[in-house]
Amino acid sequence: MSKRAIYEWNNEEIQGFNRSIIDEFRAHHGIVGGPFTDIPLLLLTTKGRKSGLERVVPLAYLRDGERYIIVASFAGSPVNPPWYHNLLANPEVGVEVGHDSFAARAEVLQEPERTRCFDAVVEKMPDFRNYQDRTSRVIPVIALTPL
Repeated sequence: MSKRAIYEWNNEEIQGFNRSIIDEFRAHHGIVGGPFTDIPLLLLTTKGRKSGLERVVPLAYLRDGERYIIVASFAGSPVNPPWYHNLLANPEVGVEVGHDSFAARAEVLQEPERTRCFDAVVEKMPDFRNYQDRTSRVIPVIALTPL
């Protein structure tokens, strides 16, 4: 896979990359190797805001009580990732973590909670600070609350 920033990849490259992670995640009950060996991953299923089709993306997460915190970094892209727009339009999402699958409600966090959760993510996964430094947008932080 290319060393270019992920947001510079074409749609086919992104889909292929994500598909390999999703397949490994499901085959090994949430365990993914390579660059994701020590990173907790979940699979987020959103409903396409235009197509209405289900879309699945692998994302790093951090627990915050009962909630799962995800970050719409898109590797520091100047724009938000497509899945973010989908959950804004349809905040009821599907989540897979390890052996578990459940419905959740997505909520974009507002300040000061956004910064508190972002800083907690950065403490565990420092690359997210690099993503924020790479872009002029404030990267959204989302809480997924199981229904």
